[in-house]
Amino acid sequence: MTGQRLSPLEILARLVGFRTISSESNLDLIAFIEDYLAGWGVASVRIPDATGAKAALFATIGPSDRGGVVLSGHTDVVPVEGQVWATDPFSLTVANGRAYGRGAVDMKGFCALVLAAVPDFLAAGLKTPIHLFFSYDEEVTCLGVVDGIARFGLDLPRPVAVIVGEPTGLEVADAHKGIGMYTTTVHGAQAHSSNPSLGASAVHGAVLLAAELDRLALEYEALGDSSGRFDPPFSTIHIGRISGGEARNILAGEAAIQWEVRNLPDLDIATIPARLTAFADAQVLPRFRRTFPDYRVETVFEGLVPALGASPDPLARTLAQKLAGRNRTVTVSYGTEAGHFFNAGISTVVCGPGSIDRAHKADEYITLDELAEGEAFLRRLARELS
Repeated sequence: MTGQRLSPLEILARLVGFRTISSESNLDLIAFIEDYLAGWGVASVRIPDATGAKAALFATIGPSDRGGVVLSGHTDVVPVEGQVWATDPFSLTVANGRAYGRGAVDMKGFCALVLAAVPDFLAAGLKTPIHLFFSYDEEVTCLGVVDGIARFGLDLPRPVAVIVGEPTGLEVADAHKGIGMYTTTVHGAQAHSSNPSLGASAVHGAVLLAAELDRLALEYEALGDSSGRFDPPFSTIHIGRISGGEARNILAGEAAIQWEVRNLPDLDIATIPARLTAFADAQVLPRFRRTFPDYRVETVFEGLVPALGASPDPLARTLAQKLAGRNRTVTVSYGTEAGHFFNAGISTVVCGPGSIDRAHKADEYITLDELAEGEAFLRRLARELS
């Protein structure tokens, strides 16, 4: 079966035209990819989320009796509200050697390259299959690949290597930090501020907890990065928002701290909320339960982007280095879906065209030269697996 051959730029224009902000459905885009693949005789498996409003898509080109190489890209994008664009962010604009549009570099450009390469993959006579994996919700939770990964080795083939095509300038990234997201809520009791013994301030407890998070942040900064590969060279703890209280003269009944950890791969991220809980039990609760026995502190885990560690299996690393013409590996400072593949025991790297510095901004773009470099990368992959 012969489908319609489209250039990466033509496919990118179609993909950018789908408004796949993470808060909205991506099903129209997924249906487009399904139809495009079907036109080339490639079957695909839709993997819906729990709501049915979003889905990932998995497809295999080449032999089905062995594990292959996954090319993974997310279909969701960040919002454009509050940004001033020179062009319509959801209509691809090509000018001065650049293709502008929301998601052009992060990472619909890579998805377009993979789709444009499908006829070349089919014609290559692959001995090792190429798997295509298009996900959702990377920009908010990185969970859009999890259900598909859980099916590897069951009704989906288990791959031997994964290349996540986030924009690295085609540098081969074999490690990145993880991200843990938490909200710590303090429950106190309201009272008039003229007599604090009649209540227990949640805000005062939250202040103590925030100070402990800051102390822990300095402690992990001092520990540094034994690998010497990351920037900044330590695990970070950041408080993004503190809220609570009703008025200056009322003891707060509730307060909340929204915070995150970005951990080096060798740090067990769960130790940090555990340490905060231990501090609350030892220092905060005894103080405030003297006046309000039901005073309590709850830390809720709200999401995890697993760290990507350097895999003991060098397959993905050596393959990507060969395809990209690199003799070194790098780390990246942002989180990706790669950590989920890594945690599943699959050799994984992050490597794709373009620069992450242009992502999430107004007038996001990928250059035509970068698209051409990505095309060459995928042509070399097809030859290597043939």
